[in-house]
Amino acid sequence: MHKYLPHTKKDIEQMLAVSKVETIEDLFTSIPKALRLKTLYNIPKALSDDNLTTHMKTLASKNRELVIFRGAGSYDHYTPSIVKSLISRQEFLTSYTPYQPEVAQGTLQYIFEYQSMICELTGMEVSNASMYDGSTSTAEAMFMAKAQTGKNQILISETVNPRIIEVVKTYAKYREIKVLVVPQKKNITDLNFVKENMEDSMGLIVQNPNYYGAIENYEGFADAVHAHDGMFIMNAEGQSLAILKTPGEYQADIACGDLQSFGLPLSFGGAYGGYLATLNKYVRKMPGRICGITTDVDGKRAFVLTLQAREQHIRRAKANSNICSNQSLMALAVTIYLSTMGKQGLIDVATESMQGAHYLYNKLLETKQFEVVNHEPFFKEFVLKAKFDVDAFEKSLLSDGILGPLHLGDNQLLFAVTERRTIEEMDLLVKKVGEQR
Repeated sequence: MHKYLPHTKKDIEQMLAVSKVETIEDLFTSIPKALRLKTLYNIPKALSDDNLTTHMKTLASKNRELVIFRGAGSYDHYTPSIVKSLISRQEFLTSYTPYQPEVAQGTLQYIFEYQSMICELTGMEVSNASMYDGSTSTAEAMFMAKAQTGKNQILISETVNPRIIEVVKTYAKYREIKVLVVPQKKNITDLNFVKENMEDSMGLIVQNPNYYGAIENYEGFADAVHAHDGMFIMNAEGQSLAILKTPGEYQADIACGDLQSFGLPLSFGGAYGGYLATLNKYVRKMPGRICGITTDVDGKRAFVLTLQAREQHIRRAKANSNICSNQSLMALAVTIYLSTMGKQGLIDVATESMQGAHYLYNKLLETKQFEVVNHEPFFKEFVLKAKFDVDAFEKSLLSDGILGPLHLGDNQLLFAVTERRTIEEMDLLVKKVGEQR
């Protein structure tokens, strides 16, 4: 088999020198060796259409569809069939940035509707046309705080998802922003630490529900942040916004988070969608674009691009942000989902997830095989400390087609329950706990 390598030996040596590694393999050390491809030379020869279909079905049959009790940012929610059906239409799949409103009314309309629904869910005044995901939208919120305050330090709670913290730190590194992690006390953000370190900080980033599933009470946090002219940033996962207190009610200046629970399947980690919403007074610091509604020369309703941060075309590296695309197809899927479910539907689905989580929580405690980690209220995720071998437990669950909870260390397990989990599935998980010694 022949192969084409576009880089010369000299090219590779120069790239490795810049990357400060000795071999190409060193670039992939973050990926476990067991998951790295040894070779690509086992690709079969060309097949006929019929034989190729049979071959692909054979490969697909090796996959196992698991019952999922794991979340930590990505959740096994149900996606109504109408979502996939509509976003697969040609006019949506092929549409590009709506610079010409006269030929992009449909795209502009659903973006406007998306923004309107995000504002209603978050309690904020204005939303942009979506972001890549919850992690990057949080990092962009940090850039907004820097542009607004001019300070070079940001506080972020230790109870925020570790992956989000890492993305924020990565973005901050190349803007010379210091990230100070606020310690937790029993999975709850330490308000006193915030008060003691807020003076030199541009703002504070928190998450609700937090990484451990706990619903934190953020009363008083906004006052502590605003006392030093900082910006209070709250990351909230999409589905939780249907029934929990909104970032707006907590007097947040910026709301951000992931929308994967609104019609976007797990898909091996993406593509997902993120939201970014704020108050009117900060709108010019917001990256991306905003769609608005107006009337044309004939007095008919028309949708237009109202505001877009085009500075990246001119200022480039010095621009406040370089978000140019908003993954509009993901925003469309979210818009269709929200429109299909309606207000009461969102509440019903979120409530079903919450009730399932509390059912499982109580049943697991009845086994006497767990210790309570904290007593904070929770939504659809919770942490319990196991009294048994958690590695053996995970293998036992996988043998029955169950992807179990996430091990956080020290035998602490993070469980997640969505509206897709049935009583029978939860009872089977509890039964498997009873088999542990």
